[in-house]
Amino acid sequence: MREDRYHHGNLRRALLDAAAAEIAEKGPGAISLRSIARRAGVSHAAPAHHFGDRAGLLSAVAAEGFRRMDEAMVDAAAGADDLLTAVGRAYVDFAVAHPGEFAVMFRRELLNPGDSELAAHGGATWQRLVDGIAAMPVEARGGEPTEVVAARAWSLVHGLATLIINGSLSADDELVDRVLRGV
Repeated sequence: MREDRYHHGNLRRALLDAAAAEIAEKGPGAISLRSIARRAGVSHAAPAHHFGDRAGLLSAVAAEGFRRMDEAMVDAAAGADDLLTAVGRAYVDFAVAHPGEFAVMFRRELLNPGDSELAAHGGATWQRLVDGIAAMPVEARGGEPTEVVAARAWSLVHGLATLIINGSLSADDELVDRVLRGV
């Protein structure tokens, strides 16, 4: 290999991007540290140096996914008339645009359970949803407890995103918006 293939302005970012792209193409079960190194054009030892092992790499991909999803949800919520629909749309849009990250974010068996970055970003994303629902009038929640409404909303958007990614449901904007307005 030419030496310039090993030069990256941000090797960690290049490895995360390579992992997300490979996961989107082949699924999380098919990747290895070696395949990610090949895809990023770096030595086979580079991913292990940054992430330790496969679970460390996947945990970093998932943490990055939660961080970016949370940002999308915050942006969508700003000034939204219908908070749940806006945040739900951001969730679905993120998942469809970033299927590699989304494919590992909720696969606990693939991740390091003690990863602090993953716990922080995943927890923040969930808490943002819970806080948004808690701020709604009780009548708007149908009198249901916050956690019940949050679990219902999360289940709906996660299922919707998964069905679109898998090709079982159209990503038609009107259909998605009509489904989400029912949250």
